[in-house]
Amino acid sequence: MRMRPIMEGDLDELQALARETGVGFTSLPDNREFLADKIASATSAFNEQTPVDQRLYFCVLEDEESGHLAGCCAIEGQVGREVPFYHYRVGTLAHSSKQLDLHRTVDTLFLSSDHTGDAEVASLFLRPEFRGTDRRHQRNGALLSMMRWLFMAEFRDRFPEKVLAEMRGRFDENGRSAFWDCLGANFFPMDFNEADRLTGLGQKSFIGELMPKFPIYTPFLSEQARACIGQVHEHTRPALAMLKKQGLRWEGYIDIFDGGPTVEAYIDDVKGVRLSRHVRVEVDPNADSAERPQWLAATTRMADFRAAWVGRGPDADGVLVLNDNEARRLEVASGDTLRVLNSDEEA
Repeated sequence: MRMRPIMEGDLDELQALARETGVGFTSLPDNREFLADKIASATSAFNEQTPVDQRLYFCVLEDEESGHLAGCCAIEGQVGREVPFYHYRVGTLAHSSKQLDLHRTVDTLFLSSDHTGDAEVASLFLRPEFRGTDRRHQRNGALLSMMRWLFMAEFRDRFPEKVLAEMRGRFDENGRSAFWDCLGANFFPMDFNEADRLTGLGQKSFIGELMPKFPIYTPFLSEQARACIGQVHEHTRPALAMLKKQGLRWEGYIDIFDGGPTVEAYIDDVKGVRLSRHVRVEVDPNADSAERPQWLAATTRMADFRAAWVGRGPDADGVLVLNDNEARRLEVASGDTLRVLNSDEEA
């Protein structure tokens, strides 16, 4: 398995991935024209042909045995610069009555654009056949998630101070969101899937135009809707766990439609960014392959960025020995530089 930038020839498989993501996966809609534009935007970003604040770095996980795509993930350089980027901010209002000697605090939801200008890690999806609890499959999800920190560490000057990740919210067995049914459905003349589709296509202005500008008191919501606030979809729990290990935390922001949490951190505080380092490559055809690789390696060239697991860590002199397969997978040779991260150390 290896990570690489998406290419024009990946369109068919990317659309297949989009069809498998399921309800609530806003950033990867099943729309061929939109996906083709996403690939074009990513290609321009990796070639540094677009402004830094408009760049989308979209990568895919490639199964080198079959050549098929196993998953994908993305990094938005900055959100909200071109299209409004909305959340609800969970707050508290205090009410008191001196005459009755009563004091009450009430949770509220405020429409917010507080994350405008932050980077976002998004679109992380791993096909079901590549998931699992065995060692090989566990490494697939970790590679998808962690390579983003190596990329951001290597090209740190392309990103702002903070990074966020939106987590898919809770849905029932029929694919319905109690949060949407109780709140969003009252303000948008469409069903959840249509609102989700429009948002995925970048058409987000209707949120600010149709949502109330005043705080929403959560006691007016149903018990089922309140139970969705800050909760994640069953399939999203592993991704959230990996982000928490990196230091991202929920600071009270939730998705407008399904109530899922948004986690965030300062980029320089993220473990994968802080603990990664440069090493020099030495290719040895006789180097063994580890049964359980714990070192993640990424190249230092943006246009042909690659990331993969390697079978050993660097020596005391900062030299990383790769076998022929590992060097081929990363497309490096002796004397090249890699950025590496010890997954056991950062966890």
